[in-house]
Amino acid sequence: MKLAERLAAARGEALPPTPPTAAGAAPSTETPVGPDLLPETESATVTAAGFPSGADDARTLNSLLLSTPLQEGPAEPAPRVQAGKFDALAGLKHRVKQELLDRIGSRQSDSSLTDVQLKDFATKELTRIVAEEQVPMSSEERIRLIRSVSDDVLGYGPLQELLDDESVTEIMVNGPDQIFVEQKGKVTLSEATFATEQDLRHVIEKIVTQVGRRIDESSPLVDARLPDGSRVNAVIPPLAVKGSSLTIRKFAKDPLTVEDLIRFGSVSPQMADLLRACVEAHLNILVAGGTGTGKTTMLNVMSSFIPHGERIVTIEDAVELQLQQEHVVQLESRPANIEGRGEITIRDLLKNSLRMRPDRIVVGECRGGEALDMLQAMNTGHDGSLSTIHANSPRDTISRLETLVMMAGMDLPQRAIREQIASAIHVVVQLSRLRDGTRRVTHITEIQGMEGETVTLQDAFLFDWDAGVDPRTGRFRGTTRSTGVRPRFVDKFEDYGIKLHPSVFDPGRH
Repeated sequence: MKLAERLAAARGEALPPTPPTAAGAAPSTETPVGPDLLPETESATVTAAGFPSGADDARTLNSLLLSTPLQEGPAEPAPRVQAGKFDALAGLKHRVKQELLDRIGSRQSDSSLTDVQLKDFATKELTRIVAEEQVPMSSEERIRLIRSVSDDVLGYGPLQELLDDESVTEIMVNGPDQIFVEQKGKVTLSEATFATEQDLRHVIEKIVTQVGRRIDESSPLVDARLPDGSRVNAVIPPLAVKGSSLTIRKFAKDPLTVEDLIRFGSVSPQMADLLRACVEAHLNILVAGGTGTGKTTMLNVMSSFIPHGERIVTIEDAVELQLQQEHVVQLESRPANIEGRGEITIRDLLKNSLRMRPDRIVVGECRGGEALDMLQAMNTGHDGSLSTIHANSPRDTISRLETLVMMAGMDLPQRAIREQIASAIHVVVQLSRLRDGTRRVTHITEIQGMEGETVTLQDAFLFDWDAGVDPRTGRFRGTTRSTGVRPRFVDKFEDYGIKLHPSVFDPGRH
């Protein structure tokens, strides 16, 4: 059967009658491009690996090619062809994908092969398979086909392109046909989609199994991470009513530094100097803020101030911190197995860390009874500890801590809890995400002690909300300035030989 006949058969169409050729004329060898195939677009250079050189990101990939999940075992039957512009390309993608899986075979489970070696092999085989199909395609269609199949087999399907895009900081999937992304602080609807709920579920299962977790109807929500450290949360039906939900918070391959935060305007040089001195002087610091305000990023930056040589124990639900020091032990909690056994909580890890001779304890986030264990550790000689908490202001942070301590199940008087907080925590660093999409440190607040039944606070730095908004750019004009008050904890700096220039607390500098 001729190629044109094969394509027509795949679309369920009848071929038009072939016009007779003139006597003695050689039959035409030109391949017709019908309305069912994309017209030739701007040419792209194809490398030996089959990918474009300098080609633009193919954001419309999933509107061109149907996405099918990676299957193990016997090949599934080809999808039923529907009338439409890209039916032939959908069938072609299915055939190419199945052929690639056959050629890869057991190599996917071969531990002796690195990811780079496997990807190199798959890319070369994929290029050969596409060439063997001999289907008329433009160079752009060929590139998109290779990229799409490679993403499905070796990556995370339509999410792979978004994960590769460094400008995307967060990916939010609300069912198979709705994917939102955050870029430069703004959330927009992406053109990428999954073809079916099954495809989305396959990607979710692929992610969670990589970190030894499971997701099913008996355990329909899970926290996980990608190999690059990006944070993942997944929820599937019946909890997610309109289809599976997947949220991926990406982290930069190269961790942000304090210089980056200064350049972004998140902190001023004076604030950075103060925070560095606080960490080096072994003050206990709590980073507070709402969802998406940059708490983990700030915790990571502040952890970089810890001197090399100190033993650091980090405790997290899913490992996210990217500490650059050499002497670091990373601990990760574990959910219960299918029988309800084997759970290791943050509290368990925190208690165990006290037996590990830590110089510093860094808790990724306090959101339960572990807050009591953390306060007790801070009050029993483990100074210099760091953690984060969900709260909208320094005063809210105190109230939130009280609530979390009571979740430990200990029947403690409210005053005793507040005294624990006042003696354990020295500094609260408050972050906010402003309406213009920027993230700012809006407070650096000292916890000074107790007055009667109240924990007393004193702001050292405070965001200037009265500066208003620039009408041309829509950005806040305000900056976080010193209040002019010298915190009491500065006296501790001398014990560690830290000298902070008095101008740091000059309200005129920012």
